[in-house]
Amino acid sequence: MATKPKKKNPRLASGRKRVRQDVKINAANTSLRSKYRTAVKNVEKAVLAGDKTKATELFAKMQAVVDTVADKGIFHKNKAARDKSRLSTKVKALAVTAAA
Repeated sequence: MATKPKKKNPRLASGRKRVRQDVKINAANTSLRSKYRTAVKNVEKAVLAGDKTKATELFAKMQAVVDTVADKGIFHKNKAARDKSRLSTKVKALAVTAAA
């Protein structure tokens, strides 16, 4: 596995501070991105399993996570809306099939 070439250290104090900040911000963004994807994946799994109550419950939690991540600008707000819309349709279709 090839590793990335090591970047040179900035000379200016402001540049060094920026690098330190970037490391922390990158870690936070990575964590939130993972949380977003996990929330979406959990709803999709519940829908595939056909568990209406679990899917509805997870969908409500997923909406909060997706909105938070979109507000922070980690994913575009339109992508968040698209994901919510698609999953909402799947959860509603599951509710219809369970009722029929």
